[in-house]
Amino acid sequence: QVQLVESGGGLVQSGGSLRLSCRASGFAFNTVRMYWVRQAPGRQLELISSLDISSAQPYYAPSVKGRFTITRNNPRNTLDLQMDKLTPDDTAVYFCARACAGNIPAHCGYRGQGTQVTVSS
Repeated sequence: QVQLVESGGGLVQSGGSLRLSCRASGFAFNTVRMYWVRQAPGRQLELISSLDISSAQPYYAPSVKGRFTITRNNPRNTLDLQMDKLTPDDTAVYFCARACAGNIPAHCGYRGQGTQVTVSS
């Protein structure tokens, strides 16, 4: 049974930082690309970052490039997202995901329950 459990969200002031973590289980974590997606209030899901199995090819959406860093620890089955220089526009529920066909967030086969990130101005 695939399980993805996110943690690390919270309330932070604009300009601050947060580190999200995802603990994966129930599948061969070290064989799949992993993703972070987010959904802001009233907006569609946004794929913001992904990372291949060797951590050689990270992807960042333009909205977060240069501010967010994705990492993974294959032996520990964890995926992290370091978020710096946060702005109120980053306020959203953040999900860890896998099997995102075509890199379309709505097509991710598995997603965790999410963790809320709120950035105050």
